[in-house]
Amino acid sequence: MRPFTTRVTRPTPAERLRSILAAAHSMTVVSDGVHQEVHLLDGTGPMGHIHLHDPSEESHAGQSARIPVRLEFTDIAPTPVRERLRARVTLTGLLAAPYEPEAASSICMEFGQALLEDAEGRSYVTLEELHGTDIDPMASCEASMLTHLVDGHSELVPLLLRLVRPRPERDMVRALPVALDRYGITLRLEHPTGHQDVRLPFPTPVTDIDQAGPRMHALLAAARRSSHPNSLLT
Repeated sequence: MRPFTTRVTRPTPAERLRSILAAAHSMTVVSDGVHQEVHLLDGTGPMGHIHLHDPSEESHAGQSARIPVRLEFTDIAPTPVRERLRARVTLTGLLAAPYEPEAASSICMEFGQALLEDAEGRSYVTLEELHGTDIDPMASCEASMLTHLVDGHSELVPLLLRLVRPRPERDMVRALPVALDRYGITLRLEHPTGHQDVRLPFPTPVTDIDQAGPRMHALLAAARRSSHPNSLLT
């Protein structure tokens, strides 16, 4: 007899944080009272420039002083939804020398704290959790896939609404995809006085980007089989 397991339908805070770092093209570095806007143009993301390590006595032996630093990231929805800010990530730690944005080599940062703030609240992620989390295969292409869905296949969004349970309220004025990850797609249902986000999980999580298309087609096939009348359906 197989043990009972709960199906995972959404990323953990560690996975969300890891994906935000993987997809980031910029960050704010705050150190010694100075704010620096750093744009990451080589495609490696912040973790390609900054190496996080555990605090240890050996790591700063012989050093006169270590410099506190805070890295700030914002996760913005790529589609034109209301309230496009999806999450904030803050990493704090210590550097052996002042931060230099133009430094060619990787910067070693002693890990202090990682904080994710989103609609679910505040979540602290340990360095062990961060290192033990794989990058979501969808992280680097989420923005292009969602904008392609909205710009090139907008008729599919009302189709996906057939899978929403309970059915959307009658005062809904618009629905747009707001997020996409290995576990599914999230739609934002906008109303005159607010909005709600609903997740449509994939049958199984995506483990390779080549699986993204088939997973979306599976959702659309399920939607076509569903008889879910809605005023936005075509």
